Amino acid sequence: MNDSPQIELHFREAQELAPGDGAAVIRVSSRARRLSVRVYPDGRVEVVVPPRARAREVERFVAAHRKWIDDRRARALRNRPAPESFPPAGISFGFNGETWRLHLAGGAGKQRLAEVESGAAGGILRVSGTLDARKLRSSLRAWLLRAARLRLGPRVARIAADMGVRYTKVAIRRQRSRWGSCSARGTISLNACLLFQRPEVVDYLIVHELTHVKHMNHSARFWKAVEAQCPGWRALDRELLQGWRQVPRWVFS
Repeated sequence: MNDSPQIELHFREAQELAPGDGAAVIRVSSRARRLSVRVYPDGRVEVVVPPRARAREVERFVAAHRKWIDDRRARALRNRPAPESFPPAGISFGFNGETWRLHLAGGAGKQRLAEVESGAAGGILRVSGTLDARKLRSSLRAWLLRAARLRLGPRVARIAADMGVRYTKVAIRRQRSRWGSCSARGTISLNACLLFQRPEVVDYLIVHELTHVKHMNHSARFWKAVEAQCPGWRALDRELLQGWRQVPRWVFS
């Protein structure tokens, strides 16, 4: 069942959530059973409410969670990437050192994005046709997902073999607030934005999710198993929390 369209309620508490940015976004979800709030890496605040929630109830919820929201939003604003022009001159993957230069070839007709002169070190992304920024963002995001599938899938397979862990499949997504997850059925989900992180950080995240195949929690046994594979996981985990700084703005904006 789909969520209803996003709406904005300009009640007092919501207006105070994001000073200078307008009211927080209130999203009415037919699937929501209770009120919840999320702060995205770009600093946006979203409150998800059940269909029959009343404005006064939402105000009280926001007020009760105000300190948590302020702390998370301040952290997100500190960590978000610096403003950058679009289209970008190039795209660099910290994961494997690849660098892709964006070549605006111009021309008439439908806009197309294609890899040319590609190799282990990267290559050129050729953009032909009439330039449309919105469509180019969409094309780059689709390309990023394809690139992540080709690069992260084999990495998961190799690490899983080293760990002696069997998983069902790998799913690649473009997510705003989660780096990875493991389902009860053994599906390893990874964020395509991991391509912008150092290989050591990516490997830690993969080890983390593969460990969940055997330990679907964050118990002492889980962390002991992670440490056996990745002794420096604490520093890598802290680095991953700051990893949104490495993600170009066009990936989400």
